[in-house]
Amino acid sequence: MPAVIEVSCINCDMCVPECPNEAISMGTRHYEVDPLLCTECIGYYDKPTCIAVCPLDCITLV
Repeated sequence: MPAVIEVSCINCDMCVPECPNEAISMGTRHYEVDPLLCTECIGYYDKPTCIAVCPLDCITLV
């Protein structure tokens, strides 16, 4: 289940440097997660770190 960034994202840049797989990049209007690269941080962190650092809680797992 890859992470998804909702449209409420304000592009605060908190999640981008935290992603160990470089799965987060700028989309048309806000950051997006590449589902082929997202591993939910397995092997790096106990839980998806992008979710942990998001100040708006706009990142979810689908």
